[in-house]
Amino acid sequence: MIITDTHTHLYSEAFDEDRKETIQKAIDLGVERFFIPAIDSTYTERMLSLEKDFPGHMFLMSGLHPTHVKENYESELLHIEEMLEKHTYYAIGEIGIDLYWEKKFLKEQQDAFRQQIQLAKKKKLPIVIHCRDAFDEVFEILEKEKGEDLRGVFHCFTGTLDQAKTAISYNLKLGIGGVVTFKNGKIDTFLNEIDLDDIVLETDSPYLAPTPYRGKRNESAYIVNVLERLADIHGVTNEHIALKTTENSKEVFGV
Repeated sequence: MIITDTHTHLYSEAFDEDRKETIQKAIDLGVERFFIPAIDSTYTERMLSLEKDFPGHMFLMSGLHPTHVKENYESELLHIEEMLEKHTYYAIGEIGIDLYWEKKFLKEQQDAFRQQIQLAKKKKLPIVIHCRDAFDEVFEILEKEKGEDLRGVFHCFTGTLDQAKTAISYNLKLGIGGVVTFKNGKIDTFLNEIDLDDIVLETDSPYLAPTPYRGKRNESAYIVNVLERLADIHGVTNEHIALKTTENSKEVFGV
């Protein structure tokens, strides 16, 4: 049973004391594929080192996280373009709009999001979207950029059924993580109405640990808890969820 974690920040400082052990623990449980989203240029070397240390398991993305879009965002976007010429990346992400922390750089976030979508199309890569308190703003841009050349993952989906259907209409899979195990997560109430063709698994580690680890550091091994909850919701076996979501990840990322 091969499990794919489509979103995990394994280069995070949160894993500096036990990174190799944590990754091996996940691999031992069948989590063999890890897709690694970018934040900004300060993490590039950490990401490359992670890939080098675990060949065949780590699949890197390049991108500028919306909470890191500041006055210098144009230089960060230039760094992304430069890295795409030097190294193999499997997606542009995570990108999007985040209005939870502040709205000061909304225009810059919108511009960075739009530019990175267009870059992904140019490079024939999928996108991985971060959206927090910004569904309308994200959908507004996706509506303008939609097309056969747009594909990807709506990471950490926490919206409504209607918002899920809208995201899927843009050729995006829903990234389902620890929130599906929360009592107040709400998405568990309608995920049975979402075709498994439209779902991939993720952890977003070290964030958003699933029940029973909620509030603690998340790690890729805990994706098993997400998988089990999704299997319960859809009334299928754990093996079926692992197989289907891994197939879906291959469709998105091409690897």
